[in-house]
Amino acid sequence: MVEEFLVEVTMMNDDIGMKKAPSPVDRYVGSRVRMRRITVGMSQEKLGEALGVTFQQVQKYEKGANRISASRMQSIAQVLGVPVAYFFEGSPRDESLAMAAGFAEPAQSEYRVDILSTPEGIALAKAFTSIEDPKVRRRVVDLVTTLVEGQRKG
Repeated sequence: MVEEFLVEVTMMNDDIGMKKAPSPVDRYVGSRVRMRRITVGMSQEKLGEALGVTFQQVQKYEKGANRISASRMQSIAQVLGVPVAYFFEGSPRDESLAMAAGFAEPAQSEYRVDILSTPEGIALAKAFTSIEDPKVRRRVVDLVTTLVEGQRKG
């Protein structure tokens, strides 16, 4: 009986437009839009103009506050010069479904998304993506991995 009430209240909240927190995937995709936009040196205003939306709307997309429709995602990908799949690479999986089925481990830290919202993270991503030689990129990843392992031991 309590469960039925909770389901009904949840449905009513959905119907009257009560705000929900952005999903981890929405936030992740938004952070990838932001990272790519900054990497190509484009302002929120310019991206908004290219999409026919305001820079405030671009901000909401980048924070994951507003979901990006499929057609808008296609437009963003074209403007930023990447395939749509780029925005989902490494995205968090749907934990609730996977956990319920017994196929997943608990979620890792949201740090991957948070790093893209810091000036250092953006600078690192920008510098890394400008490295053209795959061997050098691999060595940078190895260096960072070694630093992290050393930090955990010390």
